[in-house]
Amino acid sequence: MKRGWFFEIPKNLDANLLFKELKTYCSPSDVERAVLAYDYAAEAHKDKKRYSGEPYITHPLTAAYFLAKMHIDINIVIAGLLHDVPEDAGIPLEEIAKNFGDDIAGMIKGITKLGKLKYRGLERYIENLRKMFLAMAEDMRVMIIKFADRIHNLKTLEFHTPAKQYRIAKESLEIYAPIANRLGMGEFKGALEDLSFPYVYPEEYARVKKIRDNFISESEEYLEQTMETAKKELAKNNIQTIDVHGRKKQLYSLYQKCLAKNWMVDQIYDIVALRVVVKDLGDCYAALGIIHKLWRPLKGRIKDYIAQPKPNGYQSLHTTVFCDDGKIVEFQIRTPEMHDEAEYGIAAHWHYDEKGKAKIPNRDIPWAKELAKIQKEILNNMSDLENLKLDFFQNRIFIFTPVGDVIDLPENATPVDFAYQIHTDVGNKCIGAKINDQMVSLDTPLKNGDVVEILVDRTRKNPNSDWLEFVKTNSAKTKIKEALNNNKTNWLKKLIPPLKK
Repeated sequence: MKRGWFFEIPKNLDANLLFKELKTYCSPSDVERAVLAYDYAAEAHKDKKRYSGEPYITHPLTAAYFLAKMHIDINIVIAGLLHDVPEDAGIPLEEIAKNFGDDIAGMIKGITKLGKLKYRGLERYIENLRKMFLAMAEDMRVMIIKFADRIHNLKTLEFHTPAKQYRIAKESLEIYAPIANRLGMGEFKGALEDLSFPYVYPEEYARVKKIRDNFISESEEYLEQTMETAKKELAKNNIQTIDVHGRKKQLYSLYQKCLAKNWMVDQIYDIVALRVVVKDLGDCYAALGIIHKLWRPLKGRIKDYIAQPKPNGYQSLHTTVFCDDGKIVEFQIRTPEMHDEAEYGIAAHWHYDEKGKAKIPNRDIPWAKELAKIQKEILNNMSDLENLKLDFFQNRIFIFTPVGDVIDLPENATPVDFAYQIHTDVGNKCIGAKINDQMVSLDTPLKNGDVVEILVDRTRKNPNSDWLEFVKTNSAKTKIKEALNNNKTNWLKKLIPPLKK
């Protein structure tokens, strides 16, 4: 029941371990390029130490090792090795481009432009976030390297002062992890959250860890038996299982669920989920049927994220069943491709397959469009950090129009938020809404997978000012205020005729 395995640091990590990992999926010429990059970085950082007292080169080496464990494109690994060279050693990017090519130099330029996010006044903080989103929109690989860099920094936080530990952990928890989540990078999100959690909420961390540890110690043997039963039954029905394993719920995710359930732990069914990876899409649904034949499913706990993927692209079948002795267990069923996407998210687009070929990243995939939208609409109009958290850093839900289009909104968004997401005129002229064919009030919180129909009055000119009290998205608030302000301006113009020349 292991998670985040590629973020573990071997005790004897050195350059040879990195090269050994690279040899498992890269060509000899690519490995040789990595050797040259390591030697170059080691020379550039030779006189510098980390707070731990280790040579500075251990940091870029570890970040590159994390990336290599994912079997990611060699240029990303090399950029990971060299990412601190310009800033810390004063070597110009032109020299890096000359030695290692424009592509690698471009990634390092993006990392250097990001600078260091720090809580030093709201204005500076928002400007840094703006740089961050811009860098991501220009080249998403920059963010993959930045995540690996941040995870190693979190793993060595013990060598910093308590104030610095708290600052770095908090910005990782509130900025980096939610971005990883939006980009579908489950392993990165989990590592960022669980490494930050004990520094930001130490008492809560200890409490949640005890809950999870106790559950695992009491249930491990039972879950192993359940896995074996499931594997045998699937094999009996000619379904090939690529892998069946237990997945421990991440501690910070469990903490959030404990809060939502008022610490009623017996109502949390996925402290450990059993993950079943099968060959193809058809086997996913067949496996679901066999598991339901074995054990009775809980009502309302079957979720088809294959037919209706999460906004960040996550796909899987989830079901919670009553197993032997009435114990409740969650199963997650997916294909290897879905598993890679769930663990690596956008990083899977630069993942080498078993034949040693990298996937070609699609520039039109949703996250690229989403980042461009955020850069244009949210950050340029942002007046405070809460608005950013409201629109981007919250958990997301997907809502359907009556014709099947998917609208991505933050949790607890309302039909009015949905209306403004479709079009400003639809929002301004909204007079009612149906959720799943039922008339509802406009302040009703929407739930994942709802089908929403907005009723409009074409003669209506302005929104209701009361909507500002319950809408959840910054874009809806901005559009409502704009419409109301325009109405006031027009009213004043009618009231006070222009002066004659």
